[in-house]
Amino acid sequence: YRVAKVRRADYIVLDRQHLEYLNFIEKFHCTYCAYASGLSGYVAEIVARTEQYFCPIKHARKILGTHSRYARFLDYGEAADYEAKLEEFRVALAGRK
Repeated sequence: YRVAKVRRADYIVLDRQHLEYLNFIEKFHCTYCAYASGLSGYVAEIVARTEQYFCPIKHARKILGTHSRYARFLDYGEAADYEAKLEEFRVALAGRK
């Protein structure tokens, strides 16, 4: 599909365990939270790119917690030039112009 890959290292960063002022338990908690938050963001970006590729259409009703790409999706029911617009979304994902 030529969708640019999501770099895991851009989302999962484990560096807080190096902070000298944290005790062992705090370091463990920070590592857990950093991994969980990073993994969540990583998966969300993969799903957002997949949605942009296959179905970049907003839902009929407003939803909470949308990803950053959602605002640029086509409005629900916007049928004019759908195929051409879909191809534009796909080209953007591949980094091509």
